[in-house]
Amino acid sequence: MTPGDLAGLFAEPQRLRAFAAMVLGAGSVPEVAASAGLSVREAAVAVRRLRDGGLVAGEDGGDGDGGLRVEAGRFRELARAQGAESGDAEAAGEPLHRSVRGGRIVHLPARKGRRLPVLRHVVERSFGTGRVYGEREVDDRLRVWCEGGATDHVTVRRYLIDECLLKREDGRYWRP
Repeated sequence: MTPGDLAGLFAEPQRLRAFAAMVLGAGSVPEVAASAGLSVREAAVAVRRLRDGGLVAGEDGGDGDGGLRVEAGRFRELARAQGAESGDAEAAGEPLHRSVRGGRIVHLPARKGRRLPVLRHVVERSFGTGRVYGEREVDDRLRVWCEGGATDHVTVRRYLIDECLLKREDGRYWRP
């Protein structure tokens, strides 16, 4: 399952409501229908699609025996697979929270695979796309991230340029 598949399963409001009802304890189609404010038919269709997508397991006897259950492990699997594909800090064994705390970089990892998620985090929260920044503004935004840490803003700026997370030309910077 991909993130797009997951989004597709939840794109239909009835499926989202049915899933929420099961998360909150509904264990049969009639319970899902009552809890989600759906007809029994709508609930049955939603449950079938969620089961086909691997997010729900169990059989519904319709007698409220609690046979349906959410497969929370599917979300963990998807998160792990997505992390491994993107090469993020969690997948590299370096949680972002070890490097960034309270909006500050407390530690900039030396290894590129661990450093990149930190840099992406900084650039995504500091620079919008479609806007050009002057060097002073870039430095001011990065200084905030580096206050009280072991890394200076010039180093972070250099890494952002080197990793193509920011582009630079004639003292102007922008996020590609």
